[in-house]
Amino acid sequence: MARVPYTDPEDLPEEYRELVVSSLQPGKTVNVYRAIGNNPEVLDGFRTFLGSLWSESGLSDRQRELVILATARRADSSYEWHQHVGIAQNAGVTDDEIRAISAGDYSGFDAAETALLDYTNAVVDGAVTDGLSEALAEHFDHHAVSGATSTAAGYLALASVIDALGVEIETGDEFIGWDLEHA
Repeated sequence: MARVPYTDPEDLPEEYRELVVSSLQPGKTVNVYRAIGNNPEVLDGFRTFLGSLWSESGLSDRQRELVILATARRADSSYEWHQHVGIAQNAGVTDDEIRAISAGDYSGFDAAETALLDYTNAVVDGAVTDGLSEALAEHFDHHAVSGATSTAAGYLALASVIDALGVEIETGDEFIGWDLEHA
């Protein structure tokens, strides 16, 4: 059960109303934004930050979604996982690859994506080493390394907010499952 009420768009000042609506599912309000919407200015900041990760990380859409899924799985954020499986599929991540991320088995990914996934896990764990950083830098420039780091850390922060506020998957949706059993 959510630990704060979910705000309705009409209860927010007009300039913040659209912030509780999914940018990927027009017209659909999402609980994470409705929960953070109890503080509209913070919601605005979160949406701005997360938006910059989407458009300016230096990662491809596929790579970004690999980072987000790995972060969600490592942080055990079922809400974040549920929200991003479909986005990842649309970005070219296969169901088998999604299941592999869930299982922590990166053997089917190429060297660059394996380095990215290993590095993401280390960011989530607070255990980035010089070796992991160097391995990532073999495949990505400084711009993308900074973007990947910020994406993992940003979605870890979001997972922490989701957990602390007790955000639930939207009414009518069933958790897709770590192994896509309800996909």
